[in-house]
Amino acid sequence: MQELALLLLTAVANTPRHGYAIAQEVKAMTDGRVTPRTGALYGALDRLLAEGLIQVESEEVVRGRARRVFALSPSGRERLEAEAERLAATAREVRRRLADGTVAPA
Repeated sequence: MQELALLLLTAVANTPRHGYAIAQEVKAMTDGRVTPRTGALYGALDRLLAEGLIQVESEEVVRGRARRVFALSPSGRERLEAEAERLAATAREVRRRLADGTVAPA
């Protein structure tokens, strides 16, 4: 799973949010390291929606523009949990190898 998709799913894991709020949450979660551009954000949200990993919780018109509120779908929750476990396993292996202290021959 690409990092942006992982971050977007995480941003809506516990609270449904609209696009701008999702972008702000991603920025906050990454201490400003990731600030999704509008095109990348909505393109990724559309892909996650098409894959069934998020769903539109509500839609309203604000100042003449449609604003959708996205929520994690049940299959999105399963995928996010699986991805979290995969990343945790990788991190455990990194820590194990770093603690080993041996240097592989070049």
